[in-house]
Amino acid sequence: MKETGPSRSIRGWTLAAAALAGSLLACRAPRAYLWVDEVPDPSPPAPGEYHLVTGDVLSVRVWNQESMSTPRARVREDGRISLPFLQDVEVAGMTTAELSSRLAVKLKAYVVNPVVTVALEERSPLRVSVLGEVTRPGEYQLALDSGILHALAAAGGLTEYAHGDRIFVLRHGYWADGNPAPARIRFAYDAIVEGSKKAAAFRLRNGDVVVVE
Repeated sequence: MKETGPSRSIRGWTLAAAALAGSLLACRAPRAYLWVDEVPDPSPPAPGEYHLVTGDVLSVRVWNQESMSTPRARVREDGRISLPFLQDVEVAGMTTAELSSRLAVKLKAYVVNPVVTVALEERSPLRVSVLGEVTRPGEYQLALDSGILHALAAAGGLTEYAHGDRIFVLRHGYWADGNPAPARIRFAYDAIVEGSKKAAAFRLRNGDVVVVE
């Protein structure tokens, strides 16, 4: 049956809308990978902007209230610490200043105008997973400020089947628009070993996954 003018127009509009929707979705999808040279240099953190993570050790002191203070409280896997009187308190993602203010508010039920000081005693060790064509795949605890070579060394190095230019770091929370998909940051082994500026200077973060294809 031959299409009439209106039906042909509607069909054309539908196809155009579908094409536009597809292009918008494509724009929102993360790229397959980014070469490390494309990754912006991280800005140095401002003083006091460190956000607490699982494994950090804190001291919490309430002025003139030793029974409410604790010298060492480790942030558990659920992001909480245990404190006298307050029991479990959510702390992950907060700065020490934010936590001090929050605890002061909570302790007003027990003390008039409490003065709370929170200090970071120990930072959580760096934990990353190394998978794929390495001798010993698994999760490793590394020194803070470790790079790709440290992770590969911990996993026993590359196997004979590894592609030297297909080393990826999968990092969650990378995309500025909040896209939950991990970024795939690509490295070449030779560039890392030879000290290429971006590849050698790249530092791993807690939760990163190193994959060797």
